[in-house]
Amino acid sequence: MRRTVFNEDHEAFRETIRAFIEAEVVPVYDEWFAAGQAPREFYYKLGELGIFGINVPEEFGGAGMESHKFEAVLYEETARAGVQFGGSGVHVLLALPYIKMLATDEQKKRFLPKFVTGEEMWAIAMTEPGTGSDLAGMKSTAKLSEDGTHYVLNGAKTFITGGVHADKVIVCARTAAPTAEDRRHGISLFAVDTKSEGYSVGRKLDKLGLKTSDTAELAFVDVKVPVEDLLGEENKGFSYLGHNLASERWGIAFGAYAQAKAAVRFAKQYVQERTVFGKPVAHFQNTKFELAACQADVDAAEAVADRATEALDAGELTPAEAASAKLFCTEVAHRVIDRCLQLHGGYGYMNEYPIARLYADNRVNRIYGGTSEIMKSIIAKDMGL
Repeated sequence: MRRTVFNEDHEAFRETIRAFIEAEVVPVYDEWFAAGQAPREFYYKLGELGIFGINVPEEFGGAGMESHKFEAVLYEETARAGVQFGGSGVHVLLALPYIKMLATDEQKKRFLPKFVTGEEMWAIAMTEPGTGSDLAGMKSTAKLSEDGTHYVLNGAKTFITGGVHADKVIVCARTAAPTAEDRRHGISLFAVDTKSEGYSVGRKLDKLGLKTSDTAELAFVDVKVPVEDLLGEENKGFSYLGHNLASERWGIAFGAYAQAKAAVRFAKQYVQERTVFGKPVAHFQNTKFELAACQADVDAAEAVADRATEALDAGELTPAEAASAKLFCTEVAHRVIDRCLQLHGGYGYMNEYPIARLYADNRVNRIYGGTSEIMKSIIAKDMGL
């Protein structure tokens, strides 16, 4: 079937991104992998390329687009090359929607121009040690000062993608205690400057995969946050967090599909070049059948991912539909990547081969943004079960 989700502008963007990856990322990617993060300077290059400004209004230096299809192209091209753009994904996919939705005009004028250029990289800090997905259980607090000029932030966060290089972090903290009727009451969002006194970056976490994406622990000890840096209204943070979950889960779903597609490409290339018992591995019927089954899975995931993309751009992607897309695409990717690694034999277990890195990178897709089990609960509830 002919794919219709992308037009000529998207394909021209694809060519630009593919050339950029080949010139700027592939030659140094092994160094990033060994270091456990992309260099901070790389984000300036992404800013120059216009990656950060695609969905930012023109008045703040962006391109003014309202489509996620350019992000989709990025997912496909980075997966195709077996690379990642460090921790920059959270800058656009997670942080930007909150700025656009909650920031005042004055805040947008302060935040967005530097966001577009990469001069200020953003992250978002929700998860705390011991709470996991239970955001209503967070303990971090932000208390308004007696003179009303600032909040005093205390607490700790963990698993913060982009946390090492971040210049600004959207921090979720309690400005009021939960009520007996609503545990989610009392959470607010703040744009916190990482240079603030009392703000510190703890361990850079050693993850199974996503090695070039810096992930950190954060701590706040009496950090002063100006009242001008409150995002949205006080105590309404939990509802804001739920508002952007559909786009976040779309991103994970589309990224997982792109990884599955790349895995088939890597495996096909490998089995055509690798010789066993005097014949290419691709010659054997089992190899053909395995790759054919994987391709069928990828075709189905592509259809789901594309449909979700169209719905998201139209503003019609429901929480249940986003959960369904994430569940399906991440489970398909898990299955496909595992089978493609198997076709590599022992070499598939070596990190010098992109399939090995892809295997590790993919595993978190069924955890973050809501586990597969949570996705099933959302879908079941939507079914009236």
